[in-house]
Amino acid sequence: MGHVHYIVFANEKGGTGKSTTAVHTAIALAASGHKVGVLDLDHRQRTTTRYLENRDATMKRLDKAIPQASYEVLEDQTEEALAAALARLEQNADVIVVDTPGRDDAIARAAILRADTLVTPMNDSFVDLDLIGQVHPDTFKITRPSFYAELIWNSRTQRAKATGKSVDWVVLRNRLQHIQSHNLVRVGAALDELARRVGFRVIPGLGERVIYRELFPKGLTLLDFHEIGEVGLGHVAARQELREMISSLDIPGEAATNEPIAAAG
Repeated sequence: MGHVHYIVFANEKGGTGKSTTAVHTAIALAASGHKVGVLDLDHRQRTTTRYLENRDATMKRLDKAIPQASYEVLEDQTEEALAAALARLEQNADVIVVDTPGRDDAIARAAILRADTLVTPMNDSFVDLDLIGQVHPDTFKITRPSFYAELIWNSRTQRAKATGKSVDWVVLRNRLQHIQSHNLVRVGAALDELARRVGFRVIPGLGERVIYRELFPKGLTLLDFHEIGEVGLGHVAARQELREMISSLDIPGEAATNEPIAAAG
């Protein structure tokens, strides 16, 4: 087997849609033909694990196979257990999605060091932007990168020295409002400025939609239209957002396999 591509979802703030985005990414990649493993590092909340367990239960109830990832939750919070869990998942995966907890800890940092693609979801607000950069209260210009941005910078430098590989850091603008506002424009401008200074890419993520909360109990995603039932225009628009997000992540091999995503559901 060739190199396994690691996608690590990391953000010290909660409520950014991190686990929802991680699950949708994993299932979208599985639907496009990738063999996907998922490791949930949050052994207390277990949101990602519960989502995928609900998906297994739905398949059993419907007696129907739908795209799924193999998954584990890291119960033993040690770097040795982390390495062992990833080694197990690597045996049958070409992509591994790691969902870190919404806090800073040693295991999350160890996972970040493995990232080929590091994804930091954030809500589209100055509250969340403060995680990666401080903003002047009058001009809304970036005054300096934050502690978290410095942490990621150091992790990327450490990985480059150890492996010679670069890390693609992607900041994902989740819960984008569908109505243009001064705040939206200011946050976008500040992010673009910080991206140039710190070295990340900014891409649109998943919008603020009730459907994401409704899908969780059945473990379904926006690619599962046949199982969702009644589908409205909002669902179609949300699925297109998902497709565009996956495309923008630039996962190796995705260009050749993204057509099944478009055909799924």
